[in-house]
Amino acid sequence: MHDPWRQAIGGPSARPLVVAHRGGAALAAENTLAALSAAEAEGAHAIETDVRQTRDGVLVCVHDADLSRLCGDPRHVADLDLPVLRQLLPEVMTLRDVVAASGKLGLLLDFKLADEAALVRVMEDIVRSGAARRVLLGLRSLPLIRAARSRTPEIDILAFLDSPDLVEQAAAAGARWYRLWQGWATEEIVAAVRRANLRLAVMVGQPRSVALPEYPPFPVGEVDQDGLSRIAAIGPDAILLDDPRLFQAGKKSCPPV
Repeated sequence: MHDPWRQAIGGPSARPLVVAHRGGAALAAENTLAALSAAEAEGAHAIETDVRQTRDGVLVCVHDADLSRLCGDPRHVADLDLPVLRQLLPEVMTLRDVVAASGKLGLLLDFKLADEAALVRVMEDIVRSGAARRVLLGLRSLPLIRAARSRTPEIDILAFLDSPDLVEQAAAAGARWYRLWQGWATEEIVAAVRRANLRLAVMVGQPRSVALPEYPPFPVGEVDQDGLSRIAAIGPDAILLDDPRLFQAGKKSCPPV
């Protein structure tokens, strides 16, 4: 399988790749240089971060559309110029900052926008920086996956779709990876991902900040050792979690795909 991202950052034997969600949100403030550095020190192969755009057109690494959770300001990132955003979030990183600071780590970029023009800018920045082989571009719609793949075969694409039932469509659109939430990762759905010749990334926890009382009983990014054991048993290619130390502490061997 053509697999530049995995080979660039870990080689075929590094499995699963450990991806620090929101830069390593359990280690320091999310999506900051401090989190990134701590995640690298704890053995993460890659970091996941989020891409939004400010009013003055700067690509920045912020998860939420607005700043209510992060600093109590209800304004949206898209309505603020970068200098104002930096006043509110002094540690905010631009996309160029994170590409430069991540060194040889892999980068999973969760593209939060629906704007194809902004996607093109992201891809141009990645190629220009020489980071294409260590970037995995996370896209949230089939049209964006098709648009990205039509521009280049060089950058790997992960389908961040809202359903586990779009595996074949994602593969046809040009994705090479598929994200499953931990609760979606049943034997049947994992088999569908493999039949589509896609790599599998498992996101731990639930797709919400406050977990409901159902399996897995943790919010996005959090997991316990029982959950990690269940995930290891399905043999994913990558696992996304807030704290890379959890995986290292309970690391179990996974059979080759």
